[in-house]
Amino acid sequence: MSSELRIDFSDPAVRDYMSLIRLQVLTPLSLLINIATLLVCSLILHPSLRGVTHLHPASISPSVPAIAAYILVIYLGQIGYCVLLVIARKVETKNTIIKGVGIALVLANVVMAGWAIAWTFGAFLTSTILLGVLTLLLLYCNVVLITYHVPTWSRPLDIAFIHAPVRLFFILPLSLLFPYSLFVTLGHAWNPAHPDHYDKHQWEGFAVLLAVNVIGLLVIATRHDLVWCIGATWVCVAIWLEDPKPVPVYITAVMFTVFHPITLVAAILWTRFAGKRAEGQIRLPPDEETVREGQVTNGHEVHATNGHEVQADWS
Repeated sequence: MSSELRIDFSDPAVRDYMSLIRLQVLTPLSLLINIATLLVCSLILHPSLRGVTHLHPASISPSVPAIAAYILVIYLGQIGYCVLLVIARKVETKNTIIKGVGIALVLANVVMAGWAIAWTFGAFLTSTILLGVLTLLLLYCNVVLITYHVPTWSRPLDIAFIHAPVRLFFILPLSLLFPYSLFVTLGHAWNPAHPDHYDKHQWEGFAVLLAVNVIGLLVIATRHDLVWCIGATWVCVAIWLEDPKPVPVYITAVMFTVFHPITLVAAILWTRFAGKRAEGQIRLPPDEETVREGQVTNGHEVHATNGHEVQADWS
């Protein structure tokens, strides 16, 4: 006699389990699509991603090798995340994966692959739209992680392979890729055949660079965010490494390269010293004379005589 196995999909535990199974399949697949697409667009197609970037320099155009290294770090973090999808045993880690990251990272990988294709073929408007979608997806993912799944050093693998790669992934389009693609779409790039035009639209680049780095500085100062500090500093270095660069943009990039780590160290030291100062304010017990004075109430004093309380009248 055969019995039919029935699964109650209304059970929250069952839904979480099925969500984890889907992520274990879709996340590595989306990462593979992302990596393969960028490799093809970088090594096989002509002009490549790097070639298109060099054909459309702008005031905030970055050093391609520096950004390639940055993306490699993101990929390594996501590979660790895919491993964590399989080996995770803690309930908190599984909840962070399922309800914190979820399908947003899968969609982000697919969108980034689409951006690589659009950028390589010169479809700059499509590229900008895709980067806007990518930024929104990763913004949502990071807000959920920070709000409902706060990183803690009691789970270091969660920080290294969930929070860090997702945060670094978000910083890249927010600070660089989206504004750079928007500049090229709006015609705010200059002809590489005329390097003397490199200072065109320099104040737009200055404004964008200043705005995104001030936001990053606030995040670093308030949250002591080491990952954001590393990512924002890396992007600034990538910008000022690329020559030629307008003076306002170059100076701003160099300044925030220094400001980000200094702000992180200063915020951590301030918090520690403030905490020690609060701990040092210990309330001492009152001395005997203070206790005696406190017993004098309404002109009366309480005395102990032979074990009995005698009230002296001073009226």
